[in-house]
Amino acid sequence: MSFLINSFYLFLFSHFFPLMLNQTMFADVLLPLALPGYFTYSVPSEIEKLVQPGKRVVVQFGKKKLYTAIVSHTHHNEPKFEYKEILQVIDNHPIVNQLQLAFWQWISMYYMCTPGEVYKAALPSGLKLESESVILPGDNFLNVQNLPDDEILVVDLLREHGNILMEDVIKATGKKNVFSLIGSLVSQKIIVVEESLTERYIPKFEEFISISAEIENEEHFNLIYNQLSKAPRQANLLLLFAEMSNLYTPQQTSIKKTDLLKKMPGAANALRELHKKNILKIFEKEASRLDDYTGENIEMVQLNVNQTEVIKNIRELFITKETVLLHGVTSSGKTEIYIHLIDEYIRQGKQVLYLLPEIALTSQIINRLRRVFGNLVGIYHSKFSDSERVETYLNVLQENKEKNSFKIILGVRSSVFLPFSNLGLVIIDEEHENTYKQFNPAPRYNARDSVLMLAKMHSAKVLLGSATPSIEIYYHARENKFGMVELFTRFQDIKMPKIEIVDTKEAYRKKQMKSYFSSVLVENIKQTIDNGKQVILFQNRRGFSPWLECGICNWIPGCRHCDVKLTYHKFENRLICHYCGFSTQVPHKCPACESSELTMKGFGTERIEDDLSLIFPEYHISRMDLDTTRTRRKIDRIMEDFETGKTQILIGTQMVSKGLDFNNVGLVCVINADNMLNFPDFRANERSFQLIAQVSGRAGRKNEQGKVIIQTSQPEHPVIKFVLNNDYLSFFYWQIQERQKYRYPPFARLIELTLKHKQEDIVQGAVVEFAALLRKSFGKRLIGPEKPLVSKIQNLYLRHIILKLEKSIAIQRVRELISESMKTLKVNPAYKSVIVVPDVDPM
Repeated sequence: MSFLINSFYLFLFSHFFPLMLNQTMFADVLLPLALPGYFTYSVPSEIEKLVQPGKRVVVQFGKKKLYTAIVSHTHHNEPKFEYKEILQVIDNHPIVNQLQLAFWQWISMYYMCTPGEVYKAALPSGLKLESESVILPGDNFLNVQNLPDDEILVVDLLREHGNILMEDVIKATGKKNVFSLIGSLVSQKIIVVEESLTERYIPKFEEFISISAEIENEEHFNLIYNQLSKAPRQANLLLLFAEMSNLYTPQQTSIKKTDLLKKMPGAANALRELHKKNILKIFEKEASRLDDYTGENIEMVQLNVNQTEVIKNIRELFITKETVLLHGVTSSGKTEIYIHLIDEYIRQGKQVLYLLPEIALTSQIINRLRRVFGNLVGIYHSKFSDSERVETYLNVLQENKEKNSFKIILGVRSSVFLPFSNLGLVIIDEEHENTYKQFNPAPRYNARDSVLMLAKMHSAKVLLGSATPSIEIYYHARENKFGMVELFTRFQDIKMPKIEIVDTKEAYRKKQMKSYFSSVLVENIKQTIDNGKQVILFQNRRGFSPWLECGICNWIPGCRHCDVKLTYHKFENRLICHYCGFSTQVPHKCPACESSELTMKGFGTERIEDDLSLIFPEYHISRMDLDTTRTRRKIDRIMEDFETGKTQILIGTQMVSKGLDFNNVGLVCVINADNMLNFPDFRANERSFQLIAQVSGRAGRKNEQGKVIIQTSQPEHPVIKFVLNNDYLSFFYWQIQERQKYRYPPFARLIELTLKHKQEDIVQGAVVEFAALLRKSFGKRLIGPEKPLVSKIQNLYLRHIILKLEKSIAIQRVRELISESMKTLKVNPAYKSVIVVPDVDPM
């Protein structure tokens, strides 16, 4: 018995004593770097209670660089490698919740990127502190002799300020590269360079005014007011303050100093005197950068019979289905159905995410939502400043803790990364749009598909809406994976637009084309404007002319960094690359043969605007493309001018096709349908049908039937026929048969692997070897390798491999096999610097 007891204590001692000895806490953290996995740091005992999953911490990675890391989880398992300590805890409360961390992990796994790349994309830049090099005096700082002028300049700057940044040295010396200068001073021990973290987001503070605590009631206030009879300016200002602040009422509040002085200009001195007399109190408090809605709130529009039936069916389907597709024709009133559903969910205390494919759409939709829901609606997209995005993020984080927290978020694809804690409904409007897919950089996620997983994590429902659903989504709905509700009548029984096809080949033969406009189109534009209606012209290419060409030797200017022709932009009068941004002046003569016969070929939105203004100089014409919508204000101004009728003709790229609702559009024209139909991609027919059908839906939105003109040299093309007959179902059957025959989505999963290198021979050798390695695992499922249409971008040569896989193969296993092949490839020193970019479900 004694032996057994001793053996028991020996067992306890040998197994648990080492654990008792090691009480050091460790944290696995996520760094904003494209490196696989998590990194383990020790937690100093004095901050153990502060370190929690989801909090930001400062860590050193590498020799000197400091980073903002996110704590994933804590433990007491000492790593077998050398580790560093966490230097600082930034947050009082976690800024990333557990559901977000799980979602990030899923994105990383499915889209084959690193968790650090997801972290970089998910958090607004303002929440990622940046490491900066700070220059400080060194041991020999006081013993400076015989230095060159530039070095003396740095020393004098340091004497004046105590510490300086690299950018200060660049400004002072006028040099772009100051590393050799700094290196020389460091080697002489005159200076030292250390890393310091700088906070990028700084809360905004504003001055507010309240009544002094000494003035206890209305009677006391009246006494003070009467004593100011000899200072009428102060008395009037005090009275105005009382009115604006609802003084001595249940709604009493402090008011902004700027608001008070705006109501009474020139009253700054009077305010200062009231403050000195301790009548009014001036203090600072944190203020939001986000615009408050101050307009009138309206009741929701009453749904018609068809809409009421649709929303009833959606509710019933949500009992058994997580996801429902609302297939409704353009102008069928889908937005009103969304608004009624949103109201139901926020009344249950839930959050709602409303996704849109384009930033340009948000200004129209936000006005409709805010008229109903007021300041419960927040907006999140890249045209907002970084500080505004941080404030929206923090507002969502505080849901249920703050009275003024957003219950509805309207945003584009990046909104899926917001810190929702009580998500109840996700609406994905225009779900077919390829702008829901992130192309570069990683993570290359599709927000529409990712949100299905996000909703599952939150036990939320998803409503997909489109007049032209994607083939994959419609197939899944017909196969009963998703629920489906259809709405084929337009709101207020508006007729579908009348569509007319113009055969441009025949029009050119008969000399009925003026520039790129058929005589039919010119006549209809004039008639539409004369009738007080507006016109939308669609051309899916921006710029003035796609390329410049020598008439003698056919020389075409190309980008020096990419394998593409340069596009001429008339406004800048430059040739610009749409892939890397490189630009150059327009040559006066051909550099190959010195001929001056240089001709602009093709046309983009800028050229259409230019040519149309010559035909109709009396009309007000605007353009809506990437070049004219660089900022939120520019987008809003273009939309407002068209909504108010100031703009009579709006020319645009695919931006104008995406769900915009204008009351007075009588005519829509697709200038050139051919450049969409002839694109070499298995989705070309689908995209062409969707774009033409969607842009056609902008015509006749309210009151009367509109008209659509489609200019094409292929009037017998099946896509044109399906659009003409408004026959989505026949189009779907045509496409799904092709997809099934050639094993394309939804019958297979595609993964595109792009190899990049600055030397073409190296990338070619690497792709051949990589394909051979992959073929061992995937066999005939591998297509390629091949040279893409654009085979060089930003000085890197590209090669593609496509994997066409059964849906039954686990994506995790596919990732492992690709990773193993990549490691084997990079064993060869020649291919070590080759970049391999996986893109799951490419668009």
